[in-house]
Amino acid sequence: MRRLWIHLLLMVASVFAQYLVLWVVKLALSPGQSFDASPLPWPDGATLDNFAAVAAAPHFWQQVRNSLVVSLATATIGVLLACTAAYAFARFDFPGKRAALGTLIATQLFPGVVMMIPLYIILDHVGLLDSHLGLVLVYSTTAIPFATWMLKGYFETLPKDLEEAALIDGASRWTLFWRVVLPLSRPALAVTFLFSFMTAWNEYILAATFLARPEQYTLPVVLQQYVGEYGTEWGKFAAGSLMTASVVMALFFALQKQLVGGLTAGSVKG
Repeated sequence: MRRLWIHLLLMVASVFAQYLVLWVVKLALSPGQSFDASPLPWPDGATLDNFAAVAAAPHFWQQVRNSLVVSLATATIGVLLACTAAYAFARFDFPGKRAALGTLIATQLFPGVVMMIPLYIILDHVGLLDSHLGLVLVYSTTAIPFATWMLKGYFETLPKDLEEAALIDGASRWTLFWRVVLPLSRPALAVTFLFSFMTAWNEYILAATFLARPEQYTLPVVLQQYVGEYGTEWGKFAAGSLMTASVVMALFFALQKQLVGGLTAGSVKG
């Protein structure tokens, strides 16, 4: 009976989560831009006009490319720099290690809004306002501490016996890291990359502040344009939200083998 109640509770939670998604799909497929408060999760007459209108908007596909470039660059830089730092924190003892780890944690305590003004001044001084490079650098400052802590915990679970055996066989520290540690850490690297990508892909406040031209906008800034002072184009907003979320879903399915498989790759047999 206990297991039955647990499964019933999980089924109710799943239905509720799917209902919310279906309701967004309903708004996207409904004709017009009105807000339909009907509890039924399907539209009266389905149409793809909202999707076509969003796709035909000026600079839309360029803005999709902007989001892809910024998010991929942020995730790549974050993972590349964090994996070396995380390995150093996991395997070496050096002066200031605890202070450095505490500093990384402290950087995560402040939301992006708090750092927005000093970041704006810095980007203005170096001439990187209204540029994707400046936005990538800003996003990387938050991605690297998060990725470092994520990867540090995984590196610590890898057995040192494998590394000691590689060193005895004549491998250098870099060869050990590149050929032994990183292949065993693919699940952690995939999860860290996905979270870093999602953070940059969904971020709105900093992108809206640092980018001024429509052709430079990322997708979250574009979606905000459908919310006006006197009304909201709910159909286009829902359609744009689904199109934006589809990229993250595709990335998740592409990385699912690494996300759910090979989690015991670092175990020692025998």
